[in-house]
Amino acid sequence: MNFLPQEIIRRKRDGGELSAEQIQSFVEGMTSGRVSEGQVASFAMAVFFRGLSVPERVALTCAMRDSGEVLTWDLPGPVLDKHSTGGVGDTVSLALAPAVAACGGYVPMISGRGLGHTGGTLDKLDSIPGYMSQPDIETFRRVTREVGCAIIGQTADLAPADKRLYSIRDVTATVESIDLVTSSILSKKLAAGLHGLVMDVKFGSGAFMNNAADARKLAESLVLVATGAGLPTSALLTDMNEPLASHAGNAVEVAYIADYLSGRRREARFHEVTVELSAEMLVLGKLAADIADARARIEDAIASGRAAEIFQRMVVALGGPHDLVERPKHHLKTAPVVRAVHPERHGTVHAIRTRETGVAVVALGGGRTRPQDAVDHAVGLTDLAGIGEQVDHERPLGIVHARTEAEADAAARALQRAYTLGEGPVESKDTVLERIGA
Repeated sequence: MNFLPQEIIRRKRDGGELSAEQIQSFVEGMTSGRVSEGQVASFAMAVFFRGLSVPERVALTCAMRDSGEVLTWDLPGPVLDKHSTGGVGDTVSLALAPAVAACGGYVPMISGRGLGHTGGTLDKLDSIPGYMSQPDIETFRRVTREVGCAIIGQTADLAPADKRLYSIRDVTATVESIDLVTSSILSKKLAAGLHGLVMDVKFGSGAFMNNAADARKLAESLVLVATGAGLPTSALLTDMNEPLASHAGNAVEVAYIADYLSGRRREARFHEVTVELSAEMLVLGKLAADIADARARIEDAIASGRAAEIFQRMVVALGGPHDLVERPKHHLKTAPVVRAVHPERHGTVHAIRTRETGVAVVALGGGRTRPQDAVDHAVGLTDLAGIGEQVDHERPLGIVHARTEAEADAAARALQRAYTLGEGPVESKDTVLERIGA
C-alpha cells in the first residue's frame, strides 16, 4: 500500500477511500514535518470536496488524538467538557467551565484560536494580563484538580497534528468541512481523557453551518464518531442568526464574562445557552438526577457567585490578576478609538448578517487572515443591538472599538451593512432548537 503523501492526497482527490494505515501515515507526517504545508492544505481541500466515510473520520480522529499525549485523570468527580462550533459573541466557555466546576464536575478545557470570522477562546484568554494560556501539562493537571477547571490552548503535547491542520484550515477556506471539523474537535477532546462531552453546534448567518439541516448533520457526525470512540456525547443545535452576546472581540468578551458572572450584566440568550449546555454536562456526568435538576443547580451556581469565585481562582492559578472579575476595565487593554454607530434611519432590527459582524472584528485586527498574524486584543464591537430591538439616534447598532479612525470608519460601514431594519415587532425564535444524543 502506498504511503507517499502525494499518493494519499491523489487517492482522496479522486474519490477513493483511505485505509486507517494511510491516514495514520499522513498524520504522522504532519506531526514530524515530513508532510509539507502545501500537502496538508491539498489534503484538506481534497477532503473538503470528496468527504470522508465514517471509518475514515474515526481513523483520522484517533490518529490525531494519538499524535501526542493522551491524558488520564484520578479525580473525585467526572471529567467533562463542552465545545462550540463557533460563532460571534460566543464566550460561553468562560462562564460554563466554572459553573460546572461549582457543581462537582472537573473541566479541563482545551480551546483553539479564532477560525475564519469566529472568535477563539484562546485569543480571549490571551487578553488577560499574565494568564498562561499554554502551560505545561502538569500545571494544567494541577489547576484542574485544585480549582475544578482550567481553560488553556493546545499544547505541543496534546493532538499536535490537529494544531497544524487547524491553523492551515483557517486560511485555506476549508473550515466548514464536516469531516475536518469532526476530527479536529474530537481529537483534542479524546486526548483530554474526558468522561462526557457536550457539543454546541450552531446554525445561522453567523455560524459555519448556515441552516439547521447542515448543523444537524454535523451534530450527528460528532455524536456518532465520539460515541464510537468511547466518549459519551450529546449535542445541542443553537441559533447564531445574531451574535450570542452583545460583545464581540477578545478583551471586550472577557469584560463581558466578568460582568455576567458578577451579575452586572445578564442577557437572556447568552444565559439560556450557558445554562442548557452546562445542564447537559451535569446529566452526562451523573451530577444531577435529570435536566430540570441540572438547570436548577447551574442557575444556583451562577446566581450565588460560586461560578464567579471559581473563574477568578482559575485566572489567578494560571497567572492572571486576582481581581479581574471585580475590576475588568483596570486590567484589560482598551482601544483608543471608541465610536457609537447609529443607523441611517430609526427602525426595528429584523435581521443581522452576523458573519459580517465577525468579519468586521477580524478587519479591526481582532482575528487573523494568516496563521502567523498577531491579534489586537483590545479591538472589537460592544453593545450590539439584537433582533427585535429598536435602534435610532439614541440606541446605536453597536459601539466600535478600533485602533485608528480609518479602521473605525470601515467597521462602522460594515456594521450598518450587517443590519436589516423594518417596522413592527419580530417573531421571536428559540435559541436552543433541539438536542441530539447517542
